[in-house]
Amino acid sequence: MDTVEEALAAAGFKGEIDNSPETLEFYSHDASMFELRPNLVVKPLDAKDVEILVKFTTEHKHEIPDLSLTARSAGTCMSGGAINDSIIVDFKEHFNKVIDVSSSSAHAQPGVFYRDFEPETLKYGALMPTYPASRDLATIGGMVNNNSGGEKSLEYGKTEDFVTELRVVFSDGIERTVKPLHRNELDNKMAQDDFEGEVYRNIFKLVSDNYEKLKSAKPKVSKNSTGYNLWDVWDKERQIFDLTKLIVGAQGTLGFVTDIHFRLVPVRKHSGLLVLFMKNIDDLGEVIPKVLAAKPATFESFDDATMYLGIKFLPSFHKMLGWWGVIKLLLSFIPSAFHMDVWRGLPKLILMVEFNGETEDEVRQKVVSLHRELSKHRAKYEINGFEEDPSEGKSAKFWLMRRYSFQLLRSKVKDKHTAPFIDDFVVPPEYLTDFLPRLQQIVKKYSLFATIAGHMGDGNFHVIPLMKLEDKKDRAKILPAMKEVNNLVLHYKGSLSGEHNDGLIRGPWLEYMYGKEILSLFKEAKKIMDPLGIFNPHKKANADWDYSFSHIRDHF
Repeated sequence: MDTVEEALAAAGFKGEIDNSPETLEFYSHDASMFELRPNLVVKPLDAKDVEILVKFTTEHKHEIPDLSLTARSAGTCMSGGAINDSIIVDFKEHFNKVIDVSSSSAHAQPGVFYRDFEPETLKYGALMPTYPASRDLATIGGMVNNNSGGEKSLEYGKTEDFVTELRVVFSDGIERTVKPLHRNELDNKMAQDDFEGEVYRNIFKLVSDNYEKLKSAKPKVSKNSTGYNLWDVWDKERQIFDLTKLIVGAQGTLGFVTDIHFRLVPVRKHSGLLVLFMKNIDDLGEVIPKVLAAKPATFESFDDATMYLGIKFLPSFHKMLGWWGVIKLLLSFIPSAFHMDVWRGLPKLILMVEFNGETEDEVRQKVVSLHRELSKHRAKYEINGFEEDPSEGKSAKFWLMRRYSFQLLRSKVKDKHTAPFIDDFVVPPEYLTDFLPRLQQIVKKYSLFATIAGHMGDGNFHVIPLMKLEDKKDRAKILPAMKEVNNLVLHYKGSLSGEHNDGLIRGPWLEYMYGKEILSLFKEAKKIMDPLGIFNPHKKANADWDYSFSHIRDHF
C-alpha cells in the first residue's frame, strides 16, 4: 500500500490531509491531562469523505492493526476522548453549518460552535438548554458525543433528552439516519440483510434479553455520562426502540455523527438570581432541600478558591468584555463585598439560585419567597436583579466565575497544571452535607490545591486539582486519590461522571462502578457496532488504566 495520505487521496478523499509536526503536536492534546500524538489529521469536506475514511480504515485494518479514527471538533473534552495515536478526524473545519432552525427544532452539523448556534435559535425565541460551562468553546457535536449537561440541566435534563434524529456513519462506511422507531419500523430494520439490519437485530437482542439487569444498573442520579446508555434504548412499555440513546454519549466509539436534529425549548423572558454566601457548609443539609423545593431553573455553586482566582484574573476578560466592561464588573464587587463580609475572609461556598418566568413579577415573587425561607440561616444574600440575560448586569461576575473557572486554571496558573481526574462525579443532593466534608478531607490528605464548582441541584461537582504532572511525586498521587474519591462517590450511590464522560480517565473504572456483567454488555454493544475496533480505541468500555496512565502528559 502507498502511504495512508496517498491511499486516501486515491480513494477520492477531498478534504485536507495534514501530518506536519506542528499539526500533530496541536492535536495530541485536548482539555484533559493526557497526550496521544496522532500520525495524521484529516478534515473531511462532507459525509462522503467520512464514508471514504471509514471504508478505508476497515479495508486496511488487517494490514495496519493500530489504524483507527477519532472524531474531534473543538477539543474541549476533559476525559481524553478527543485524542488518538492514529488518525484524528476534525469535524470543525467543514461540518459547521446551521441548516435549519424553527421555534421548536434545529438542524445543524457537529462542528458548529455552540456560541454560533445559540444566536440562531434565539432569533426564534428558542434555546438548546444543555450547553456546558465551556459554552463559548464547545461544539454541538462534542455536546452530543459526551451527552453534555450544564447549568440548566436541573430544569431541562441532558443532551440525550433533546436529540431527535442523527445521521451516523456506521463502521461499514455507510451514512444512515438514526431516530426513534416504533416496533413495526424496528421489525423492518431487523429484517434487512445488511450491516444495519445486523446492528438492529443484535442490539435489540442485547437490550431485550438483559432488560431488567440494564434497568437496575442505570445509576440512580439525575445525570450520568458513564458507560453506554443501553438501559434507555428499548422502551418496552411504549414499544419504541431508539438507537440515538446509545450513540449520544458514546464519545464516537460506535460511529461518527455527521448531522444532528435537536428539539428546542422556548426562552424564558425573565430571570432573577439569588446568591448565597456560605461561611461554612454546615447549613447545606437544610439549605439544599429548601432551594430544591422552590423548583429553581438553576442551582449552581463554586468555592472560595474559584472566587479568588476569578477576582485575581478578572482583567484577563478584557478581550471578551472590553476594558470598560471589566471596570464595571470590578465596581460591581463593592456591594457584594459587604454581603460577603470579605474582611472576615471569603465565603467557603457561593450558591447561585436562578428562577425564570414569563413576567418580572413572577420571578421576583419566587426570589423573594426563597430569600425569606432561608433568612434564618447564617448565609448572606444578594439579589441580583431581574434580567433577561442572567450573564449580564449584576449577575455577570458570578456567571463568569462559574463558567470560566476551568479556563482560568488552565491558562493563568503557570507553575502547575490542571489535572481533571476527579472532576465530574454526581452524588444525590441529600447526601452532600456528609459527602462534601469527607471529600475535602481527601483533597487535604493529598495536599491538592483544587477548585470546586458544580451543579449543586444535581449534586454534580467539578473538582479540578492543580498539579505538577511532570513531577513523579505528584503523578503518584493520582491513582490513590482517585480511588478514595471514587469509593466515596459510590458509597453515596453516585456516578463517576455526570457530563464529562469516561474517555481515558474513567473508562478503566466502569467495571468497578457497574460490575463485570454490565461491563461485558457494554463491550458487546461496542463489538456489535464496531466489530473491528476502528472507532476511538482505548476509551470507555475498552479503556485500560495502565494504557491511560502511560499517556499522562509529562511536558507542557
